[in-house]
This record gives sequence, structure tokens and C-alpha cells, in this order.
Amino acid sequence: AANAPRRAAEANNLGLPSLSADGVNAIDRAAQMPTAFREASKGSRILERTFPQWSPRPFFRHEILHRSRREGSRARVGRLITPHGAVDTPGFVPVGTNGAVKFVDHHLADEAGMQLMFANTLHLSVHPGADVVGAAGGLHRFMGRARGPIITDSGGFQIFSFANRGKRAMPGTAEAADGDGSAADVPWEVKSRRNAASRQKYSTAHGGTDVQVTEEGARFRSYRDGSPLFLTPETSVAAQKAIGADIIIPLDDLPAAGTHTHNLAESVERTHRWAARSLWTHLEDPREQAMYGVIHGGTDLQLRLHSAETLKAMPFDGYCIGGSLGRDRAEMFQLLRHVTPMLPIGKPNHLLGIGDEESIRVGVTLGIDTFDSCWPTRMGRHGTLLTHQGPIKISRSQYKNDFTLADEQSDGFVARNYTRAYLHHLVKAHEPSVHGLLTLQNIKYMMDLMASIRDQIFRNEI
Repeated sequence: AANAPRRAAEANNLGLPSLSADGVNAIDRAAQMPTAFREASKGSRILERTFPQWSPRPFFRHEILHRSRREGSRARVGRLITPHGAVDTPGFVPVGTNGAVKFVDHHLADEAGMQLMFANTLHLSVHPGADVVGAAGGLHRFMGRARGPIITDSGGFQIFSFANRGKRAMPGTAEAADGDGSAADVPWEVKSRRNAASRQKYSTAHGGTDVQVTEEGARFRSYRDGSPLFLTPETSVAAQKAIGADIIIPLDDLPAAGTHTHNLAESVERTHRWAARSLWTHLEDPREQAMYGVIHGGTDLQLRLHSAETLKAMPFDGYCIGGSLGRDRAEMFQLLRHVTPMLPIGKPNHLLGIGDEESIRVGVTLGIDTFDSCWPTRMGRHGTLLTHQGPIKISRSQYKNDFTLADEQSDGFVARNYTRAYLHHLVKAHEPSVHGLLTLQNIKYMMDLMASIRDQIFRNEI
């Protein structure tokens, strides 16, 4: 109780609304709940008895339209129905961190085929503030995207990226890709954490982020102005309620790749306790939002299976697979082969931070429904165009006199209207518009890729 004013000040720096719909202060709830959960969450069986049984939501459902009959395949075609529109699955989810896909107006991205967009709770809470977004009527109204579903994360990944700065990025995550379009980036999107300028920004701005993780939550400093911030499972949910996404994700504990097994196990259990706290907070005030639980365990198969078993006993509407997934694709695929069969068939699942083409193609056969990554948009910003002939680095001299269209097999706006020579010229002339053009075409390419994959599943070819 003595620390309540401090907690309130830190959480309010995130722009959280003062009151929830039932009039209970979100900060007070955050302070009150952890002790009870610490006592009650030593075993998943206690939590199983506590939660009500899951039942279908009238505002959110997952329709499975076809299951591949190809031997050994778990691929399926489906459709997510949300309050703001439908999402075809398997689907790719472009990342719009601050409520915007970088360099591309979301109306243009929608025209290119974007359905579900991924936004970031922490960044939106730091600026303009979850309360500002909520006052606008939620993120859909704030950004003028009335008919387009949105998913938000909890902010946990960004916080733990601060805590693990200077360490190797978690394999399998979009955060790791620098995206400069080099050949090394294309086969496997995971290399090293951010570029040097970005590392400097997130590591040393305003004296560092000073992350402190306890059972109650994560205390850190704003990368924007150095103000103290405090995020708990409850306040993360409160922020996501104000933001108003169709799908929300609970706060999770995300250790660095290579964490010792004992510490990793402790982290997984904390994630489960935080998941329970988040789900309780969500169920008190659903607001026509679905919540996905996040399966963790790093590269430890037994911890992954334990996490899947624990979380599927809770009434989540779907499941994410997150955290470190291995040193390479082979290790990631091996984990997924064991984890995805454990997930409820009737609920959707999402692979967090993975979006390169090869990982998508294999992930679909393992039963993954949706994928998100900033990889294709970051590739565009760094001068790489995704085409049906393969990725091309448009700044290379061979395209100076290449007057063929950007991608003759695409019917996208950029592919129909611009030649490779012109795009090459824009890059060399340092014209800012080229970042948007390349990004838009890469989004279109990813949407076409997913449509092709769905067709192949219908034909039982995948």
C-alpha cells in the first residue's frame, strides 16, 4: 500500500485510463491481485478449477473451411471473424508498431490485401498514451481504419529487449532482422539485434531503461523521456482495453536466448501466472475482444509442452507461440512439430515474429494459422523488393537500365506502374517516396503469397 502512489505515477506515465468500465481503478487492481495469484498459481490444476469453461464468443470465431488431406500435413484454411472484419487464414500480419505501417498509408496497405494489422501496446502507451487512443474511440477510429481488424501485443517483448540489450537477438523474431536486403537476410530473417543507431536509441537514451522484473510486473524507464514506467499484467490489459484491438495478448516474461534451464523454467511459470492474471482482468470486461495466451519455453521441448498444456487449460480464445524458437529454422520446425498438435483444433494459433517465406511455407504445414513480422516492410525500407522471381536489391547497378515492371507477375499498384529502373533511380536519388513504394509492393507480395498458399491447401497440395 505504501508504494501505491509510486505505482500509480509510473503506470499513469503510460497514459492508462484512470477507471475501468466498472469504476475500479486499474492501478489499484494491479496492486491487489498479485499476492493472491502467487498463493494460488503454484500448480495449473488450481487455476483450472478457478476459470470458467471456455465458450464460443458471439463477437469472435474461427471457422475452419478446409483441412488438407495431404499425408502428414496439418495445414488448414480458415477465417477469423472479428468485430472489424474477417481474416483469411493462413494469413500474414503486417506490423504497424505505432498504429501505422512505416512509410505506407494503411488505406493503401488495405487495398494491397492487408486484413489483420499488428500494433504495439507499449509504444502506443508511451505516445500518444492509451488514454488518448481510448478518448478517440479506440485505435480503429484514431487511425481511421473502421473496417480492418487489429491485434496488439502486451509490450513485454519490447521491455525484455531493453533488459537483454547487447545480447544476441532471439532467433525466429523479427526484432532480430536488420533487413538491409543482403543475401544473408533473405533465407533466414534472424541475424543480430537491430542496427547500431537503433541499439543506441533503446540502450542509452535518457540514461538507459533500467528494467527490473518482479512477480508484480516490470519497472523500467521510458525510451522517450526517461520517465519511470511500471507495466503489470493488469495494466497491460487496461491499456489494450483503451486501445481497443480485436485481439489482445497478455504480458509475458521473455528471457534472452540461451537462458539457463532453471531460470527459463522460472520464467515460464511466471508467464503462466501473468497469463492467469491477465485473463482474469480481461474476462471481467471483455469489450468484444479476444485474448490469445502465449506459449513459452525457449528451445526446451519439455517446457514448451508444459506451457502448451498449462495454457490450453485456461479459457483463451486462441494461442500464440512466442519467445526464442531456436538457432535456425530446423530447430524451430522441430519445436513446432511437437507443440502445434497439442493446441485445440477449433481455436486459432499465431506464430509471433516470424514472417520469412520459407518459415511460413513450412509453418503452414505444421498447422500455424497466422504469422507476423516486420521483415517484408523492413526489407522494403532497406531497398529490397520481394518479387515472384525472388528478392532483388533494387539499388544494384544491373537495374539502372531495367525497364521491365517491378514484378510482371503481380497486379499490385507498384508492380503495374513502376519499372525497376525507375525504382533504382529513386533509391540512388535518395527520394523518400521509394521507401513507401517498395514497402507497399512487399506487402502486396506477402498477401499474394498467402492467397496462393490457401489455394494450394484447398487443392491438398500442401
